[in-house]
Order: sequence, then C-alpha cells, then structure tokens
Amino acid sequence: MARTHVLALVQAGGAGGRMDVLTRERAKPTLPFAGVFQLIDFSLSNLSNSGITDVWLSVQFQGAGLGEEIANGRPWDLDRNRGGLRLLMAQEGTGGTDEEGFAQGNADELYRFRDQVRADDPEVLVVLSADHVYRFDVMDAVATHRRTGAECTIVTTTVPIEEASDHATVESDDDGCVTGFAYKPDSPSTGTVATEIFVYDPAVLVRALEELHHELGPEAGEGDTGLGDFGEHLVPYLVDRGKVFVHPMKGYWKDLGKPHKYVAAHHDVLADDLGVLGDQDWPIVGHQQQRSAARVLDGARVTDSLLSPGSTVSGTVIRSVLGPGVVVEAGALVRDSVVFQDTRVEEGARLDWAVVDRDCVVGPGAEVGSPDTDPEDPDAIVLVGRGSRIGRGVTVPGGARLEPGTTA
Repeated sequence: MARTHVLALVQAGGAGGRMDVLTRERAKPTLPFAGVFQLIDFSLSNLSNSGITDVWLSVQFQGAGLGEEIANGRPWDLDRNRGGLRLLMAQEGTGGTDEEGFAQGNADELYRFRDQVRADDPEVLVVLSADHVYRFDVMDAVATHRRTGAECTIVTTTVPIEEASDHATVESDDDGCVTGFAYKPDSPSTGTVATEIFVYDPAVLVRALEELHHELGPEAGEGDTGLGDFGEHLVPYLVDRGKVFVHPMKGYWKDLGKPHKYVAAHHDVLADDLGVLGDQDWPIVGHQQQRSAARVLDGARVTDSLLSPGSTVSGTVIRSVLGPGVVVEAGALVRDSVVFQDTRVEEGARLDWAVVDRDCVVGPGAEVGSPDTDPEDPDAIVLVGRGSRIGRGVTVPGGARLEPGTTA
C-alpha cells in the first residue's frame, strides 16, 4: 500500500514585534525556553515524534540566524535525502507584485507558497506556528481530519475566557463541526481557542486562497495579497462552507507571544514539567552546544528555579530560569526572572520580574525591575536587549525596555 503523504509547514517567519527588544536581532522562534530549549524545538519535536518527516519551515525575519539554529534539521532526524526539512525563503521575481518580499500575515504567506504545495501534492497539509509550548501527536488531528471528511481541522484548547481575546475563538456542535469562529474578539463568548495548528485538504486550501485573493487583492497595497492572517478571511471562508471540524488538544499549551506570558510559562515549568518536557518517549530536542554541569557554590541559595549547564550561582536565585553560562555572583539576587545565556549578574545586583538577553552584564549593586510588579500586566516586565551593560548602582524601573547594546 502506498505511503500516505503528510506535509507539515511551520510558519516561523514573523518578526515577533510584541516581544520588543528581545526580537530586534533574532527570529522569535529562536527565543530560549526553560534554559536549554528554543521555541522552534517544540513544533519540530512534536512533528518528528508524530512520525511526520516532510517538513517545510518558512523563514523571513532574521532567517539566516534561524537557519543556523536548526542545523539542517539534524536534531529531529530531518536531515535526509528524500523529504526532511526544507527552508522556504521570502523571494522576489517569482510572482506578481503583490507576492514580492515579506508576507503580510500567515494566510498571505500560504498564498505565496500555494504553487509549491500544489506541486508537492500531499494528501494532507498540516500548518502550525512556532511560538507555543506544548506536547501533541499531530497524527491524532490528522486522523480526526480523515474521519470527519473535513476541509480544515482546527486543533483547539481551552484558556480562561479573559485571555481568549488574544486568540481565535472556536465554537462547535456535538459532532465537532465548527459553528462559530471569531478572530481576537473584544468580548469572547467562549474560552475554546485555536492553537494555531491546522490540518487542511490541500486542494481546497489552494482554491480558497486563490478565490480570496481574486476578491481581496485588488484592494490591497503593493506587496500584499490582501489575505492577512488566517483568522481574518481564510478560516471564516472555510467555516462558511460547513466542513471545518475541531480536534481538542489535551494537556498543557501556552502562547508565548507577550513578555508577561513568556515569564508566566517559565513559572509554570519551574516545579513541574507539566507533561511537556520530561517524557522520554516524546523528547523535546534541539540544537544546543554542550557545556559542563551547573555549579551552586557555598553560600548560594536556589529555590524553585532552573539552572542550565555551565551556569554558576554564588548568590540567590528564586523562581527564575538561568540560561547556559549565566553567572550570579555572591550577594546578587535574581527573582521571578529569565536570564539568557552568558549573562553576568554581579555582586549585590538585583533582578525582579525581568527578562535579560544573552551576553549582558548587570553591574554591582544595580537594581532592575520591581518586586511589586503585576505579573498580569504585559507592559510591566523589564526587557533588557542582547549585549547590554547596566552600570554599577544603576536603577532600571519596572516596565523598562533597553535596546540591544545599551549602556545604562
């Protein structure tokens, strides 16, 4: 019997503007998570563990850096002669003027890749984002897609209803057929949201993209197909056709699109891997440089924290994550914070509710952030860009943003 051809397309091209200074000089999917992982590791590991070996990765912003971090797909056994990992780059000179340069949304991007999808001719196309933390067998959703005869299957999860306005909300009947869909509604009626994992009938998807472009393109600007994000036109169009179904995801799922959610997700995994990080039968793997074990020296205090290889702690670390090679000197305090690799927190310095990028120095006695920060406030977390230097005794207030390379 012929093998079923399942193609996965990971959309990793966005600039990640909501993460501000942390994504000025890196693709958002390469943001670290829990010290030793990157966000891209979760989508690629879930696909690999699901047995999907034909994976396309779309890259736009800081694409060269993302390409370097994924090492041609070797960590996920996707470096192969047939199938495997393929990078899709933004191009010029390959289509009409409304297809030149960077895409203006994830549905717009799908339209630009429609000819490659049509030529590859998969039975099923899985489309997913690269900025979520979760564990999921993608083939379970493919099975639902086949069983229901769906044109599109939306993998869903449930979030507190007050958070649902950050996502696309989904309502369905007892058979799982989608009856209502709203993209980032101001007043959500449900906490069931799209996880940004979709299973499509490729032929239907391509026709839908072309029909929508025919309708919307003439009103769009130069370099824009008019399709925008999936929730603006594409999924509502398919829902109206009556063949969109849901597949609920069990277990942990978190969107790390905003600084306070990024820190919250780290807090979630400090004391428990939540069924995501520690399953040896479903490993989350990535491309990481090997380092020596972490060191906790005499006089140090570490509570409810994650210490990555190569880190050294002589001070106090509370409810925080230290990346590889991070040094916390004696008398320093790191609390409710995430510190990226090879950053140094010097004697007597204090971090509270901060995310500090790699290769930074927080000078002696400096105070960054506030212990009174509201963790639900998206603008309250301090963000310190890559390679910054905070001088001796300098105070950086809560909510501050330091651009990469700042000397404060």
